Amino acid sequence: MIALVRFRLVGFLRTGRALAPVLAGLLTLGILYGGGRAEPAEAYGVSAVVLFPVLAWQTKILLDVEPDVQRRLALVAVGPARERAAGLLAAATAGLGLVVVALAVPWLVGGVATPTGPEDRSIAAGLALGLWAHLLALPAAVALGALASRVITRTAGYGVAVLALGVVLALVLGLAGPALGWLAPPLLPTARALAGSLSVTTAALLTGWALLWAWMALAGYLQARHRRA
Repeated sequence: MIALVRFRLVGFLRTGRALAPVLAGLLTLGILYGGGRAEPAEAYGVSAVVLFPVLAWQTKILLDVEPDVQRRLALVAVGPARERAAGLLAAATAGLGLVVVALAVPWLVGGVATPTGPEDRSIAAGLALGLWAHLLALPAAVALGALASRVITRTAGYGVAVLALGVVLALVLGLAGPALGWLAPPLLPTARALAGSLSVTTAALLTGWALLWAWMALAGYLQARHRRA
């Protein structure tokens, strides 16, 4: 399975498909941090929100690179479970690369304010919380991108529609409050929490919420793959 993960990542890179989401991520982050400086944790909380659609799009592109015939050969060679896991792992690995870029960009463009008072979070704490925020967004983005992939939607138009609708719902429901907010990954709640004081209890609840949402979305993806096999 490791060889299949590597094979898909190499195909994603060598075909040049990786360039578009990276450039989109850099452009988005450049616009975000061009508006002024913010404390690291607060800046990274917003960064995870705006990077979510880019991570989902990147996942869709990576999963769509492989021709259908080649995917069927992989199914026969390693089995359905390993073939599907390899695609998701490859997408998550590519997403981690984009997360590293997102963590580095604000320091390169001067978009992060250093602590000035005793109540401000340290740079190390800000980086740790920023990494946590992006890692909460990554599984949900991978799940959404997988649901929008060609193997599920069959056509490019339906895939784009699923991706766009998923991103819009994730942001709109995040603004809807507790009544409907739990239907979306906790992107906006995490950003709000990082803008203020974040307790251990809140962090644990947000982590569980993000993992549960991603698990349910990935379960839907795997079930759809099983039906279309």
